[in-house]
Amino acid sequence: SQIDGVTSATPLGILKLQGYEKLVQVFGDQPSLYKALFLGTRSGSAGETSVVLLLIGGLYLIYRGYINWHVPVFMIGTVAGLTWLFGGHGGLFTGDPLLAMLSGGLVLGSFYMATDMVTIPITVKGQIIFAIGAGALTVLIRLLGGYPEGVCYAILLMNSVTPLIDRLVKPVKFGTRR
Repeated sequence: SQIDGVTSATPLGILKLQGYEKLVQVFGDQPSLYKALFLGTRSGSAGETSVVLLLIGGLYLIYRGYINWHVPVFMIGTVAGLTWLFGGHGGLFTGDPLLAMLSGGLVLGSFYMATDMVTIPITVKGQIIFAIGAGALTVLIRLLGGYPEGVCYAILLMNSVTPLIDRLVKPVKFGTRR
């Protein structure tokens, strides 16, 4: 008989519980790890395994004008930058930003969840603040929390402060003062 599938921990689960060395050991070497994460030939939760397909769908949404590029770029960029800065065990600037961008639900969350027109701020400046906040909360939850992921919680927390962001970055009516 043939095996249809094998269950295992997700890459972020292995990273959180067993460390980076074990994650690289499971996938062979670092390039094989990145390839598996990018193409989706690894275990993971539903909708987060194939980063290349998520990116194609997200770029299509940007091309069609359904979403703008600010939220995904700033959210993924914030996660990459903060992971590079604080994510390593050898000190500052030792984290792996590529691993942080390719693993988990970051691409799914930044393109499809964080860009929901009903729950994000109205202005572009507000959306950038929202995305940076969601990225920072994601890194905080991933690195210091007990949960290996964090994207969904970060987006939900930032959704709760969207009215405050809208109030803070509300544009001034033409011809009036603040």
